[in-house]
Amino acid sequence: MSHQSPPGTTATRHAAPGRMPAVVPILMVGAFLMCTTENIVAGLLTQIAGDLRVTEARAGLLITIFAIGMVIGAPVMAVATRKLHPRVTLVGALVIFALGHAFTALSSSFEMSLVARFISAVATGAFWAVAAVVATSAAGPALASRALGLMMSGVGLATVAGVPLGAFVGQLVGWRGTFWLLTILTAIAAVIISRITLTHNTGDQTSIGAELRAFGQIRIWLVLLATAVVSGGVMAAFSYIQPLLVNRTGLPGWSVPIVLVVYGVGCLLGTNLAGRLGDRHAIATYLGATLIGAIALALLVPLSINPVWSFVLFFVVGAAGMCVPPLATGLSIRLAPTAPTLAAASAVAAYNGGVALGSWVAGLALESSLGITGPSAIGAMMVGVGLVPLIILALLRLPSPTTHKEHS
Repeated sequence: MSHQSPPGTTATRHAAPGRMPAVVPILMVGAFLMCTTENIVAGLLTQIAGDLRVTEARAGLLITIFAIGMVIGAPVMAVATRKLHPRVTLVGALVIFALGHAFTALSSSFEMSLVARFISAVATGAFWAVAAVVATSAAGPALASRALGLMMSGVGLATVAGVPLGAFVGQLVGWRGTFWLLTILTAIAAVIISRITLTHNTGDQTSIGAELRAFGQIRIWLVLLATAVVSGGVMAAFSYIQPLLVNRTGLPGWSVPIVLVVYGVGCLLGTNLAGRLGDRHAIATYLGATLIGAIALALLVPLSINPVWSFVLFFVVGAAGMCVPPLATGLSIRLAPTAPTLAAASAVAAYNGGVALGSWVAGLALESSLGITGPSAIGAMMVGVGLVPLIILALLRLPSPTTHKEHS
C-alpha cells in the first residue's frame, strides 16, 4: 500500500544526499503528541485513579485500551484510508485525536474515559502508519531508517518533555488539565501539518489482495512477534513506574517526572541509534537492544530499592525499548515493499498489541504475590522471549535495502 504523490511534492521529493527532508521533523511533532498521550497515564496514574474512584491497577487499563485501539486502528485505518491522500489522513487523524482528548477531559466516569481513549488510539494508529511511509518515501531507501529514527525521536522527546510536563501540569491543575493541553496542542499541529504537507491527491491503486500477499513470508511475522513481546515487556515495567518509585524506591511523588525525563533521554538515544544503525545492521541492533533491555529489567527487581540504580536502569530500559519502533517499522516496510503502509500499520499494531498485553499482565502481577516488583519481573521475561524470533530472523537472509527502491 503506497500513499503516492507526484514528483515535486513534499513527501516524495528526496532531499539532497545526506540531508533529511523538512517533512520528517514536522511529522516528529505529531509523533511527540501521540506518544505523550499514550504514556501520560503512567505519570498521572494515582491522580486518575483517585478522581475516577478506581484502583491503580484498574486505572492502568487506560493504557491497555489505548494500545488495543492502536492494534485495531492501525491496520483497519490503513486499509480504510488507502484511497485518500496522506495529508487528508494525517490531518483527519489529528482532529479525531484532539476530540478524543476533549472527551477524556470531560469524562465523568471511568467507562467514559475508556471509550474516549479508544477513539484517540484509533486515530493515533492511522497517523503512525501513514506518517511512517511519508517519512521513508521522502528520505529515500538510503536514509529510510534514519528518517524513521528522526520522526520517532518525537517518542523520546515525549518522554523527556511531554510526559514529565504533563505529570507536572497534572499535579498543579489536575489530570484533566493535562488532557485539555494536549487537545489544544494537537489542534495547532493539525493546522500546521495541513499547510505544510501534501496538497495533491493521487490515491492508491494497489489491490488489497496484492498487499496481503506481501505478508505470505515468515520473516515479517518474526519481526512482528518480536516487536509485540519486546515492547510489551518494556511497557509492563513502565506502566507502573510511579508505584514502584514511590512505594519501593521511596522517592517523593514530585520526583517521578525527573525519572521520566531520564527514561526519555534514554528513549532519544535509542531511537537515534536505531535510526543510524538500522539501514545496515537492523537485526544485530535489534538483538543487542533486546538483550540489554532484558538484563536491565531483570536487574530492576532487586536493585529498584536504590534510587541511583533505579535512575540508571530506567535510562537503559528507555534506550533499549525505543530502539524497537524504528527498527520494527523499517524492517516491516523492507520485507513488504509492495505494501508499505500496511506493513507500517502492522508494526504499529504489533507494538501496541505488546503494550496492551504487557500493561494488562503487569496489572495482574502488581496485585499478585509478586507485588510491587511484579511488573518489572514480567517485563524481563517478555523481553527475554523476544530474543527467540530475532535469533531465528538473524539466521534467515534479509533482502537488500535497495531491493524496494522502486516502491519508495
